[in-house]
Amino acid sequence: MTAPDPSQEFLEHARALLGPGGFTTDADLMAPWLTDWRERFTGRALAMASPADTAEVAALVRLCAAHGVAIVPQGGNSGMSGGATPDDSGTALLLSLRRLNHIGAVDVGSRQVTCGAGVVLQNLHEAVDAAGLRFPLTLGGKGSATVGGLIATNAGGTQVLRHGSMRAGVIGIEAVLADGSTYSALTPLKKDNRGFDLKQLFIGSEGTLGIVTAATLRLVPAMAERRVVWGGVPSLQGARALLLHFEDALGDAVEGFEVVHESGVEAVLAYLPAARAPLAGRHVWQVLIEVVASRGEAAGLGDRVEAMLASGFEAGLIEDAVIAANETQAEALWTIRDSLAPAERARGLAMQHDISVAVGAMPDFVDHASAEIERRFPGTSVAAFGHLGDGNVHFHVLAPAGMARQEWSEVLGKEVSRAVHDLVAAWDGSISAEHGIGQLKREELARLTDPAQLALMRAVKAALDPAGILNPGKLVPG
Repeated sequence: MTAPDPSQEFLEHARALLGPGGFTTDADLMAPWLTDWRERFTGRALAMASPADTAEVAALVRLCAAHGVAIVPQGGNSGMSGGATPDDSGTALLLSLRRLNHIGAVDVGSRQVTCGAGVVLQNLHEAVDAAGLRFPLTLGGKGSATVGGLIATNAGGTQVLRHGSMRAGVIGIEAVLADGSTYSALTPLKKDNRGFDLKQLFIGSEGTLGIVTAATLRLVPAMAERRVVWGGVPSLQGARALLLHFEDALGDAVEGFEVVHESGVEAVLAYLPAARAPLAGRHVWQVLIEVVASRGEAAGLGDRVEAMLASGFEAGLIEDAVIAANETQAEALWTIRDSLAPAERARGLAMQHDISVAVGAMPDFVDHASAEIERRFPGTSVAAFGHLGDGNVHFHVLAPAGMARQEWSEVLGKEVSRAVHDLVAAWDGSISAEHGIGQLKREELARLTDPAQLALMRAVKAALDPAGILNPGKLVPG
């Protein structure tokens, strides 16, 4: 008698559990979700599950644990490090959390909202905006990124300068553990001294310790007024001085401060035919500044921003600038910033590095590292942009003209990334500021991270997922 196929038995149980709307083995339906956003990793999956609520997630995880089936959780599939893409074995279950998209009632008095892991960031923004509040984290992929994915990677974005990363915005969490039990801590307590703050384990863990199914998020008052400025500066050091100049006078009203190299602006103008250059003339480095005020602080905001720019000109901190005259112009300026990543991808081959060093050291690091990489790898060019105010710059290295994709991605590009990461380590920085480790940087994490830190990470993983079924091959080095 032929023994039953264990995987077939699992598939039958999973299909019965979730029904046709929540489970599929159809290759065409799964295909769009098996390649990461940057198209660096493509895997295969045993099936794709789309549970409708936390109870179904928990039951499914128990089933996977019983059958030894690995689980790869996925939100909007907009990650930058391949953390939500299965390997090519075809033995893992792709777990889509996109159906967990319920947004609860906005608690205006407490300034918080509870929502499912599958809620798209843009939809969350719209829901809380309707209640006169906002969730102060945004990024270029807000139309596809989900709350669960943002939590799993501890995403940053363009408002970290004032509000912090995703970790700062999460005040309650619900997660399904590797044995199918549910850790529920959605009700936030201002003071709770019962030992470890366990929810922090799941933030930034990339689905390797538990599967986030819901979260309670901190909200802030809606903006009553904002000013968006695009300026040209003489150097990155000048940009840093300009940021301090604004912060000295306006404090927390400075919510965003982005730097863009002129090559990045040129790439966006080529990528978006309707876009227009914000400034006339040549400025090697350009800045995007957003200053905001709530209802009680809005009076005179425009005058204060204009005064800061005027004194910045007098001090030689800024060469040229334009202030958005209305919301349409403000959004047009942000569209340039938000389009940098897709514009660069359309431009050609590149190795993208999401790095951070000490905030005050970033201008000197970018200058030093750019010159060093371009010297060591002739024909490459560095395009850096990002969140200068929190020490996080996206340090992208473009391939030499005419280089074949495989030669770049498998040989020279890997040498480039190793060199960039060595420079970051020498400056006591991080090789992942906001995009996570995934499978892209796992080996580099093992190479460059303090052994004691690695031992702690492995110990936590072994304690919470002893069978290793949660997102294997991601984040935690073996």
